[in-house]
Amino acid sequence: MPKKQSSNKRNKQNNFTRLSIFQPNKYKFKKSCPLSAKGAPKIDYKNIRLLKKYISENGKILPSRVTNVSQKKQRELSLSIKRARNLALI
Repeated sequence: MPKKQSSNKRNKQNNFTRLSIFQPNKYKFKKSCPLSAKGAPKIDYKNIRLLKKYISENGKILPSRVTNVSQKKQRELSLSIKRARNLALI
């Protein structure tokens, strides 16, 4: 009897070791750009309410990996934020 118990422990360990931390993730979801969707607000330096959503408390522009904004819209956003800063709107 003791031999069977030890083999059961080995089988359990083998099943556990077969699981790899490097297996691909099955549940990937696409991040959609909030400024590219239908009905999204237009990016403009005069739209201060929109621009404040993409600025930190210190006044720095938030990166696109945090805000999920596309590359093209991120460039437009940063340009309009800089213009608004220059005109002292922010």
